Amino acid sequence: MAREIDLNADLGESYGAWRMGDDEAMFALITSANVACGFHAGDPLTMLGSARLAAEHGVALGAHPGYRDRAGFGRRALAVAADELAAEVLYQVGALAATARSAGVEVRYVKAHGALYHRLGADHAAATAVADALAGFDPALVVLGAPGGELERAAAVAGLRYAREAFIDRGYLADGTLVPRHEPGALVHDPGAAADRALELVETGGIAADDGARVELAPDSLCLHGDTPGSVDIARAVRSALDAAGHVVRPFA
Repeated sequence: MAREIDLNADLGESYGAWRMGDDEAMFALITSANVACGFHAGDPLTMLGSARLAAEHGVALGAHPGYRDRAGFGRRALAVAADELAAEVLYQVGALAATARSAGVEVRYVKAHGALYHRLGADHAAATAVADALAGFDPALVVLGAPGGELERAAAVAGLRYAREAFIDRGYLADGTLVPRHEPGALVHDPGAAADRALELVETGGIAADDGARVELAPDSLCLHGDTPGSVDIARAVRSALDAAGHVVRPFA
């Protein structure tokens, strides 16, 4: 049975003379863009370009805050206190919101990046601080994240809508967490395999873990990473498969 699904990607991660991925091609294939806000990647000019691309393609713009960790691309866990973490998330969301306004669009949701994403799913104090801060900034914001963790519970208490996502280009463990990036099976590079995973997630609500166990996710959005090798080919295959199957691909926010 056909259903609605969002297709999001982590984008806007270039800065200065350093380029990450092909954002222009990706914006034409997705419906929501998680744009880096300058801490783990991105810079003001890249943020403005991303906001303009979102406006051009009718893509929902989301803030993608991370730890202050360019050297580690935001994928290293940092011991930042919960109150400071919430302030840093607000700082990043506010920067993208101001940039987006000048491009005629608005930030419609927030999705944390990398190690911060995983911490907010498991750390009650950090998740509560961030959810409360976001609700104080804009109660209409949607929070995008993993199913069933501390952030989903904190968002509900704060009165924020929460959207669940599943990863097309990442492997899962039986407990619903992602296969660590340094282990075999962490990344899905084959466009055909990614397309099959997308259809399975949309049509069944779950996916097979690395050991064959069933992981139930019930996603509102499917995620691709702009820094995955071959990301454009993967996104094109996924979008074509969803369209061919009659699913309606549109923003969740």
